Amino acid sequence: MMYAIETNGLTKIFSGYKAVAELSLKVPVGSIYGFLGPNGAGKTTTIKMLTGLSKSTSGEIKICSKDVKFGSLKNRSDIGYLPDVPSFYDWMRPMEFLMFSGELFDIEKKILKARAENLMDLVGLSDVKKKIGGFSRGMKQRLGIAQALINEPKVVFLDEPTSALDPIGRKDVMDIIAKLSGKVTVFFSTHILADVERVCDTIVILDKGKLIIEDSINDLRHKYTGRSISIKLDEENGNKGVFESKLKQQEWVAKINSNENGDLIITVKDMKKAQLIIPGIIHEKGVHLREFAVLEPTLEDIFMKVVND
Repeated sequence: MMYAIETNGLTKIFSGYKAVAELSLKVPVGSIYGFLGPNGAGKTTTIKMLTGLSKSTSGEIKICSKDVKFGSLKNRSDIGYLPDVPSFYDWMRPMEFLMFSGELFDIEKKILKARAENLMDLVGLSDVKKKIGGFSRGMKQRLGIAQALINEPKVVFLDEPTSALDPIGRKDVMDIIAKLSGKVTVFFSTHILADVERVCDTIVILDKGKLIIEDSINDLRHKYTGRSISIKLDEENGNKGVFESKLKQQEWVAKINSNENGDLIITVKDMKKAQLIIPGIIHEKGVHLREFAVLEPTLEDIFMKVVND
């Protein structure tokens, strides 16, 4: 497999505090890679090192097989970057800003104009003529993504691109990121789990500067699925208590709770046993079953379990 980003033992220490600890990553080419973690986990610090804007204490970084060194410009053409708090020239109009950004890369004017127009269309700003100073936060984030793509990078870094946006603004930005799948490697950090669940191929969970887990969302769901069963019983049947008591005696039952609807939520240690034995207990105790479902974990469930463990 080809990797767009590789790190080995990447570490950053501030005044004795290890903000990022021996971080080793392999980001596949063309993937949308979610970099997850609570605020203060070390996400922004990592991105600044990956883009060469901050010096690592130790470790190695490669972007598109090229070593990344602090302050070096040799990776400039390979990467695009949208910081967590982007800045703009408020007196410019969006097209002017994109043209200005492209000129910094010495892109031929004719090519640059066509590229800027395409990017304006991609981010939904083609018909916007007003100055950037009058933009909403969501419009600025969309323009920031266009700016990060103006040099046709192989890897684009987006640091908390949906932070502080309203639901509509978040949807707009995530729609844009989804369109980039397979065209460019997208490395984006966030603490908003729903955003990652929607568009990412692979995620990393970082906590207190340490890598907790790195895996595809599908594999994570497979690993953490099959731990709970929801059972809805007919309330008119009086044997619910007897049924629940029998379940509690099973060694493969970890715990039993009830949700707000009165359904039994059974956490099990062995899903295969549960699926084989529970129907027999239902028949034995004469309870009337209305619904039996294996509960699929959300990314939030997985995140909380991984971080707390």
